[in-house]
Amino acid sequence: MIEQHYSSQLLEKAVSEFSRLPGIGRKTALRLVLWMLRQENTDVEQFAEALLNLKHEIKYCHTCHNISDSDLCPICSDPRRDISTVCVVESVQDVMAIENTQQFKGVYHVLGGVISPMDGMGPGDIEIDSLVSRVSSGGIREVILALSPTMEGDTTNFYIYRKLAPYTDVKISIIARGISVGNELEYTDEVTLGRSILNRTIFEGK
Repeated sequence: MIEQHYSSQLLEKAVSEFSRLPGIGRKTALRLVLWMLRQENTDVEQFAEALLNLKHEIKYCHTCHNISDSDLCPICSDPRRDISTVCVVESVQDVMAIENTQQFKGVYHVLGGVISPMDGMGPGDIEIDSLVSRVSSGGIREVILALSPTMEGDTTNFYIYRKLAPYTDVKISIIARGISVGNELEYTDEVTLGRSILNRTIFEGK
């Protein structure tokens, strides 16, 4: 590959920073940086301010760990939601995907990852203990395991099932496998994902 030479170190630095974003190569980064140079100063300043505010002021819900502007996210604080039904997901993107289906009226628990020894992620690195604490505090009738149907997702499902097994009054279910094995939940179409939530089945931890 021919190395790109820049006429400005400032330009090169900006391109390098943009290219650190997921899915952004250096050519795309260069186009984005040159586009920003053509914008009004106030527009670029607003862009930069939005990113800084996001980083400095964003919060994570103390109940479900979803991204929020306050200590309690809008879903957990909504009196119309069924707080007795908790849907366990890997990421904030999965919450958004399920919400877009408009088929789920319960609340969520965001793990922040899945068990993956290859990536150095163990049970203690994700929000499993806080899920167990939510269940042990009472008031939860069903926990829906809605992790991606990958080996890591299945491993995490089984681990959670074992941790929640002592709470015999809590039903543990899993979304229907209308989602292809190996697919990420956030990329599943809304109709398929919605049906998977509605057609969930009891988790068989064998």
